[in-house]
Amino acid sequence: MQIGLILLVLAFPLLELAVLIKVGQAIGFWSTILLMIGTGVAGGWIVHRQGMSAARRAMQSMNEGRPPVEPVVDSFMLMLAGGLLLLPGLLTDLAALALLIPPVRRSLARWALARLFKVADVRGETNDWRSPGHGRDGHQTATSDGRPRRGSGGGSVIDGEWERVDDPKPPPKPIGDGKDRQS
Repeated sequence: MQIGLILLVLAFPLLELAVLIKVGQAIGFWSTILLMIGTGVAGGWIVHRQGMSAARRAMQSMNEGRPPVEPVVDSFMLMLAGGLLLLPGLLTDLAALALLIPPVRRSLARWALARLFKVADVRGETNDWRSPGHGRDGHQTATSDGRPRRGSGGGSVIDGEWERVDDPKPPPKPIGDGKDRQS
């Protein structure tokens, strides 16, 4: 896989250059330049507009107490599209414009997340005693599907309690230097 990735990274600029030459021959040099500038400007505007929408959805999810997974993944895809628009070339512009189409972006995000969860060991914990699967002391007793909780794989777990104690205020300084007092 690494050799294929290296070959792709080396071959991609040559492919971009070949496409630019062919498009330049078909529609002309200045038209090709205007096309690249136009896709960059239009893509930047769309990324800004959709990025603000994704930020609003993330805030709304957090206000409702839900994890903002979809808006965060959506924002990541928009940043990827913006990065592709910054790269010179028509193939990267086409890939970025495809990512700016919400159904394409969502299906790609679902595929990527499904692949990530298949490959990675993803778990989460909470110490919220009100959520199901937790004992009276607030510690998780089971995962969300009812299986007992597994350890993180080899490390020691030290359970303890802590209390924040603010630094005590220093004693107040005397108002005078003491020399003006008469005894």
